[in-house]
Amino acid sequence: MKIVNDKRISKAQHVALLPRHGGHLHSLLGRVPRLVAADAAFYSARNEAAAKAKGVKRVCIPNRSTKSLERKREQKKRWFRNGQKWRTGCEGRVSVVKRRHGLSRCRYKGSVGMDRWVGLGVIADNLINIGRAMEQAAEP
Repeated sequence: MKIVNDKRISKAQHVALLPRHGGHLHSLLGRVPRLVAADAAFYSARNEAAAKAKGVKRVCIPNRSTKSLERKREQKKRWFRNGQKWRTGCEGRVSVVKRRHGLSRCRYKGSVGMDRWVGLGVIADNLINIGRAMEQAAEP
C-alpha cells in the first residue's frame, strides 16, 4: 500500500533539492535519508556534493550530459537504476492522484488554498488505497 505524505512543486528544482532532503525529510523520518532520487533537472555537482555532505549515502540523480566513464558506470549500477525506478513510480502515483481527484486546477486561492486542495486530494486517494488494501486482506 502506498501513502503519499507530501508533494510540493518547485520551478527551480535544482535549488529546491537541498532544503527538501536535508531539513524536511530529516524532521519527517527522524534521520537523514539513505537514498535521494530525482530527475536530471535536479542534477548539479554542487547538489550531489551537498547531499553527500549532509549524510546521504546514495544520490541517484542522472547526469545526461556526462562524458565520464566513471559517472556512466555509476549510473548503470543496480542501486542507481532501482532508485530511478522508485522515483518514476512516485511520479506516476502523483499523476494518478492529480488526474483522479481533479488536482490540475486549484479551486482555492493562494498558497494556503493550494496546500488545502492538494492535501484533500491526497487524503481522498489514500482512503481509496486503504479501502482497496482492506478489501484484499478480507478476501479468502
